[in-house]
Amino acid sequence: MTTFPEAGRPVRGGFVLLNPEDSTPMNTIPFQFNPDTLTRTLQPQGIGGEPGDRLEALRLKGPPHETYKFDAEFDATEHPEAYPDGLLPVLSALELTIYPTSVQLSNEDDLAGKGQLEIAPVEAPLLVLVLGPGRLVPVRITDFSVTEEAFDTALSPIRAKVSVSVRVLTVDDLGYVHKGGRLYLGYQGQKETFAKKAQRPIADVGLTTI
Repeated sequence: MTTFPEAGRPVRGGFVLLNPEDSTPMNTIPFQFNPDTLTRTLQPQGIGGEPGDRLEALRLKGPPHETYKFDAEFDATEHPEAYPDGLLPVLSALELTIYPTSVQLSNEDDLAGKGQLEIAPVEAPLLVLVLGPGRLVPVRITDFSVTEEAFDTALSPIRAKVSVSVRVLTVDDLGYVHKGGRLYLGYQGQKETFAKKAQRPIADVGLTTI
């Protein structure tokens, strides 16, 4: 886990849940400690699958499939008075991002009992991964595991590591009007801004022309 002197006041990452109806923040789940490492994987769309596919070799059908993997660590032992239930509240808040609500489950059961089927499940809150002001990423959790490492006398976890894998949601997933789609366009636009700062002349690789 990474900590910094208080005077440094580092930006703290975390998740923000947005209301699906009006995109207002419903809950914020900050990381107690920013991840030490983060793995990103990008898989391009539309590149020809076979050598010699000249019609497709240079075409990109859409944004790449992008995933993030990282560990978030939590520790209630330094200030136990702030954690009367240990880490159960923060772990529950994280876990419930991939649950339908108990009300939704009860409604589905009521409909099933009446011989009715719900046409489409209720839209879940939009999950936004926040990694500083330059990376606000709409995501969906694809894998989630918790390692509880220490417990209080009531068997509530007081140290835990949460391993999370998320898939970035793009305009292909959400469309251009959806709040998540607009966030994605801002995320990609920020990458394009950073990339322009890295542009270098061809002479930097020892060439005068190509």
